[in-house]
Amino acid sequence: MTHHRPWFAHYPREVPREIQPVGEPLDRFLRKAARQFPDRAATVFFGGRLTYRELDGRADRLAAALAGMGVKKGDRVAVYLPNCPAYVIAYYAVLRLGAVLVNNNPLYVERELEHQLNDSGAETLIYLNLFHPTVQALRGKVPVKRSIHTSFGPYLPPAIRPLFNAIKQKKLYRERNPQAGPLRLDPDALCMERLIRDAPPDPPKVSVEPSDLALLQYTGGTTGRPKGAMLTHGSVGSNVLQVAPWFYNDKPGQMSLLLVMPLFHAYGMIAMFQATYMASTMILMPRFVLEDALKAINKYQPTNFPGVPTIYNAIASHPEISKYRVSSIRTCLSGAAPLPVEVLEKFEKATGGRLCEGFGLTEASPVTHVNPVSGTRKVGSIGPPLPSTDARIVDLNDPSRELPPGQEGELLISGPQVMAGYWNRPEETRKTIRNGWLHTGDIAKMDPDGYFYIVDRAKDLIIASGYNIYPREIEEVLYEHPKVQEAGVVGVKDEYRGEAPKAFIVLKPGETATPEEFIAYCKTKLAVYKVPKLIEFRKELPKTAIGKVLRKDLREEKAPGPK
Repeated sequence: MTHHRPWFAHYPREVPREIQPVGEPLDRFLRKAARQFPDRAATVFFGGRLTYRELDGRADRLAAALAGMGVKKGDRVAVYLPNCPAYVIAYYAVLRLGAVLVNNNPLYVERELEHQLNDSGAETLIYLNLFHPTVQALRGKVPVKRSIHTSFGPYLPPAIRPLFNAIKQKKLYRERNPQAGPLRLDPDALCMERLIRDAPPDPPKVSVEPSDLALLQYTGGTTGRPKGAMLTHGSVGSNVLQVAPWFYNDKPGQMSLLLVMPLFHAYGMIAMFQATYMASTMILMPRFVLEDALKAINKYQPTNFPGVPTIYNAIASHPEISKYRVSSIRTCLSGAAPLPVEVLEKFEKATGGRLCEGFGLTEASPVTHVNPVSGTRKVGSIGPPLPSTDARIVDLNDPSRELPPGQEGELLISGPQVMAGYWNRPEETRKTIRNGWLHTGDIAKMDPDGYFYIVDRAKDLIIASGYNIYPREIEEVLYEHPKVQEAGVVGVKDEYRGEAPKAFIVLKPGETATPEEFIAYCKTKLAVYKVPKLIEFRKELPKTAIGKVLRKDLREEKAPGPK
């Protein structure tokens, strides 16, 4: 392209303008780390450790076991796990076979999981034993032929493993499945750790090219119905190589990162690959619990901490933050939601680290922009584009017209990290990728220095604690309720989450209901973070001339959000 790229003038001199094309599959990151730093801790999980040699060996054995079960190149393997060492092992084992990993949110309920398993056509499912009731309920409704269960126990220190198996695991199971009976495992499912133990150490050699599909990363896109973004070995690998030089002070085999960002999410995914590429130690947490995170920082002294504003705000606002050793944190990349200035300043004051806002989207594997860790950081900006990434702002009504600095329009992205398209949705792909440019649906502007600013979202997207929530999906669930005549869902400000979904409901004539009734109903149909925090009953909703609910009007009422 010939259009102006002013950001190059503001790159730190250590950062190249372009990267070399990726020439090898993603699993080579792990192979190289195991060869160069075999005894370095790859994962730390509540005190349990796996070295890079052990992680690589277990990935080999699981790949061999999966191949022996009939999994071959191109087959989809679904993973339904929270952050834990088994997830990392499964990730690399699947990629090593040239199979396609299908990420699933561990918070998903039956309805949501069913859609993704059917849409992807996954015939193999690796899941946490605590999720057995959800998996069992889908038997016969999805194409899964092979189920493999795993658990936290084998990755904990031997001293606490018996106590976890006897007490803590049952408590977690009851929290997850309050209506289910005692914890029982599917007799037809295989144990992942037993498969690893019994499998040969050498998986079959599979030729995997950068253009081959690596994973299906589901995103709501513009419609709210989750679609599988097809990310290749080349697109994800390129994104790792694009981000790495931005953190040029980091040295291989010397860093550790606290990984609370979920691995099923594109942000957690790229953090995992980045960590493996740099042979960093991954301190894995299944979910963000403030006290647990602070204890982990205090004990393991991570140098890097990718996260979202909600997490940074919680840590910096802790009344006893001075009791914890948090000064090990050097760099943090904030993404998935806008970073308020006050959160940045408060977190940096508490830790002494550098917090830089970036931007990405699932369709771009996912990172496209980052503020420099060293050099000019513009607070409120998402920074300049990464190496080998082009970006432009175009007229909302005429995408062929590029806008000059300072004017607001749609953000378009081009680069090797852009997805191959949406799984089995050619029409959606054509709408999103046009003439080699990814249309993000985000309204942004660029300043004269080439730093970009997100102004608004063209999509009716709600971002709560970094999770993308699509109003249409919640509305569809509400419309299934027999008492609902009309429904509209918007995001309202939330002091902790950034945003939270609020539902406006018109009941059918003669019906009565309480907000609590609908909140409880939604919990049976949606992941907990999607459940509306507020319900407001109305006699009517604002609509267009053709009867479409005007979410814009509902948002502009500035209804108070949850505290």
